[in-house]
Amino acid sequence: MATVMKPGWSKPSTILFASEIPTNPKAFAFALAQAREFGATLILFHAYDTLVVGASETSGVRYYDYAAAARAEKQQLEPMAGQVRGEGVTCEVVVRPGLAADQILAFTREREVDRIVMGTHSPGPIGKLLVGSVAEAVLRTAKVPVFIVGPDVVDGSYRNFATQTILCAASLHDASKVIAAFAAELAVQHGARLVLQHVIRPQDRAEILAGRSLDEIEKDMLMLVPPKQHHKIALQTIVVPGDPTEELLYQSAAQQADLIVLGAQGASAFAAITRHGVVYKVLAHARCPVITLSPIVLAECGSKSEKTRPAEAYMAGVF
Repeated sequence: MATVMKPGWSKPSTILFASEIPTNPKAFAFALAQAREFGATLILFHAYDTLVVGASETSGVRYYDYAAAARAEKQQLEPMAGQVRGEGVTCEVVVRPGLAADQILAFTREREVDRIVMGTHSPGPIGKLLVGSVAEAVLRTAKVPVFIVGPDVVDGSYRNFATQTILCAASLHDASKVIAAFAAELAVQHGARLVLQHVIRPQDRAEILAGRSLDEIEKDMLMLVPPKQHHKIALQTIVVPGDPTEELLYQSAAQQADLIVLGAQGASAFAAITRHGVVYKVLAHARCPVITLSPIVLAECGSKSEKTRPAEAYMAGVF
């Protein structure tokens, strides 16, 4: 399989920060840090579904003032834009009426955007809204990598947002070649070490091992990273049996990961609603940001479509 990857995905020149009002300060801080690191343009994007109601001075007829609504929303983003420009980063403010997910995705089709950065909500009283409908819709269908800052992410300012260790969920499936290659390129750009982790569910162990040892599979996983990148990064592979969510979260803490890379090919709408998908659980509880690659990104890079599985099923490296 020939992996075709856009250079901007690992070294972005334009970053879209999907902002709510009030904004998520932690997600904004990560977006600004990335724009500063790569010298990228930062687009502060906000979609609103409320309209300002006005009244004609002559007729007294009430009407929806679209222009006033746009000005009001844009005005609330200007303090952030001033902060961005004050740090020497080129900034653009864009506001649009409509549903947030639809407008974010539409904008990335119209303009050249290399990465989307967005935050997520904290879990509700019964564990719902772990990710949020906007984030889940975007991560499933975006044509660029999506950088998500979850509710449990630790503020990276204490270490100047440095990315020193990247944890990538991978396996020997076809799509993982794209995911691992992307993670390796990120590691090169950040000067970070890369950890490839394959978690084997107990019920799949016999089928996946097929007479091989975990050590042998770890050696095979080294081939997921293009040979030309092996001498550029510190690379480690880990293969363990267990629950995918628990093992990924454990390893991200044990390795002190600054970033997790996941494929979101199995991130279906049903899994989002029920919050059974691994990707949603990781996003909800990870202590570091997560970059997800949608099925569109994986396909554009040459990954073949996997067979349809139940929404809550887990396939290592593709969630």
